[in-house]
This record gives sequence, structure tokens and C-alpha cells, in this order.
Amino acid sequence: MKWLVLLGLVAFSECVVKIPLRRVKTMTKTLSGKNMLNNFLKEHAYRLSQISFHGSNLTIHPLRNIRDLFYMGNITIGTPPQEFLVVFDTGSSDLWVPSDFCTSPACSKHFRFRHLQSSTFRLTNKTFSIEYGSGTMEGIVAHDTVRIGDLVSTDQPFGLSMTESGFEGIPFDGVLGLNYPNISFSGAIPIFDKLKNQGAISEPVFAFYLSKDEQEGSVVMFGGVDHRYYKGELKWVPLIEAGDWIVHMDCISMRRKVIACSGGCEAVVDTGVSMIKGPKTLVDNIQKLIGATLRGFKHYVSCSAVDTLPSITFTINGINYRVPARAYILKDSRGCCYSSFQETTVSPSTETWILGDVFLRLYFSVFDRGNDRIGLARAV
Repeated sequence: MKWLVLLGLVAFSECVVKIPLRRVKTMTKTLSGKNMLNNFLKEHAYRLSQISFHGSNLTIHPLRNIRDLFYMGNITIGTPPQEFLVVFDTGSSDLWVPSDFCTSPACSKHFRFRHLQSSTFRLTNKTFSIEYGSGTMEGIVAHDTVRIGDLVSTDQPFGLSMTESGFEGIPFDGVLGLNYPNISFSGAIPIFDKLKNQGAISEPVFAFYLSKDEQEGSVVMFGGVDHRYYKGELKWVPLIEAGDWIVHMDCISMRRKVIACSGGCEAVVDTGVSMIKGPKTLVDNIQKLIGATLRGFKHYVSCSAVDTLPSITFTINGINYRVPARAYILKDSRGCCYSSFQETTVSPSTETWILGDVFLRLYFSVFDRGNDRIGLARAV
């Protein structure tokens, strides 16, 4: 499932806001030449010394990791506040939660927004729909006060679902998109942009630390970067083009042999997807290389063989990002081991990979809207 994340522009406030995340199982052009890349990075050098710090102004909101499949956090909507559990998604741009208007079975299993109980609620007549990899929703645009930890966005446009399909068994109520405004299905200004315009965020940056801990430790931070969550230096990767969190990837290799993305390809950095996804033929080849066999909807391997399986390396802008078998092999509820590589539903006309939470648990990620780039560093 391709989820999205929101970022913003303009305005200042001396703080980095960290929102703790919970981890839960989710459903789901090229800059070539060394000199060209180096020149780009020099021209777009971010003064991280000004935005990377922690202190008394740092706001932390706990998030929970649910079995390595979802990373979710709490937000509130309305006056007085009503609390919802949402996925912070860099793959989409819209914020939505279930509503009192919704009669779908999925809505009855989650918290629904009680619009009559909010004194700051405002409804519009604009409708929209979103199709995710594992579900769909149709909704209507409304406005109200939305809070993410200490961040407050007044008169924030958001979606109220009228119908939902495919979300019946998921642990979260809705989605908070963190992608660019141009891919919003509702046409509403994303919450990150709104917060930035209101002066609630000092810099147009947000970052994710996705903990391996089964319950807590994960955070999303807004307005800056806390160095305590990663080792070494951030390696900056320019976006293929402004407007989506997609970068150029050089290749994917195993035991120093290229096994996919041989001529370069696109990689979507997506916090709303739990797995690593790619074209069917290439993913099938990786399953064969690691000895995974299909049973039902998953490719399983013997748990006793995990320690002998090779790492898989994703090379992005000349930097090797190694993913060991202990990271790309997961366990289901029965304790059986399965591969986290999955077939993508993206059009086969271009080779596109989605680097989801399996990758992002290993690498701290910074989404820099001001310079249209992503920073990666080894997570602590």
C-alpha cells in the first residue's frame, strides 16, 4: 500500500517536534555523473547545524510499532479534541479519518469523528476518493483544528470517510499523508504545509526513526533533526523531480552481483509501506536466490537458514545500503519466517521499487522539502 507524507514551507519557530510512532503490520530524470551530483549538493547545502538539535523545546509523542507492519501515532481533531490513531505516510498527501457519516463495516471498527461535538468544525461540499494498494475510501472534505503533539493547525482541511473498503482488519483509524501537495486527491493543503505556513515549524524538514522495538521507540520529528537517532553523516539524495519522494537508485546486488535495477531505476521512499516492493519478475528472482517458496500469499524460508542467507545491497547515488537477512526476513504470527520482498502494483512500463519500513528500520530518513531531497544515515 503506497502511503504518503506531508511537508511544508514558510514560517519559523525555534523547535523540533518529535512524534513517537507505533509500529504495526501494514497491508501496504536521473542525476548522472559525480560532478553533477556534487554540484547539486553544494548548491542545496542545508545548514543542519541550525535545525539539528534537541532541547527543552523538543516535543515527543509516543508511537507504537505493531509487529513490524505499521508505525502509527496519535493525533487529535476538533474542539474539544477527539483522538485518532493514524499512519504517518510519505506515500500520500491527504489526512483522513472515519466519520459519523460512514456506514461501512470498517468504520464501525474504528474511532469515528463526531462532527456535532466539535465547535470548530466546518463542512464543505467537496468529495474525493483514494485507492491504496490494499483498500479504498471515499470521503468529503471538512475543516477543523488538528493537533500533532504540540503542533496545532487551525482550520485544517481533512477528509472524513463516507465509505471504506479493505480497512476492516487494520489497527489504525486513518492516514496522515506527508507527500507533496500536488498529489493530494482531495486538493486540500497537506497538514505539514499548513503548519509551516502558520509558523508552527521552523524548517521545511521532517524525519523518521523507525524502531525495531515491537512497541515503542519510534518517532517522526518535524522542523529539524535529532542526531541521537543516527550514526555517522546523513547522505543526501536529490529527488528525481520535485513533487514526490522518489529518488534514483543505481542497482540492487547480492554477493557483489547485480540482481535487479541493473541500468538504474526509480525508488519510492515510503513510510506507509511495510515491505520492499518491486516488479514481479525481479522479485520472483530474488525469492529464488534466497530459497523462498510461495505458500498462500507469502514466500517462506526456513528460519534455521536465515543466518546463512546473504545481505541484499541497495546502491543509491554511489552509497551502498546493506539490508541483512535478519532485516528482510520477517516472522508471522505463527513464528514462521517469510520474505519481505513483494510484487509492486506500479505500472510495469518502468522499473520502480518501493523502499518501505524493512529498509527504513535500518536507515534514519530525513525528508527535506526545502531542497527537494532525502537524507539517509544508519539508524542507532
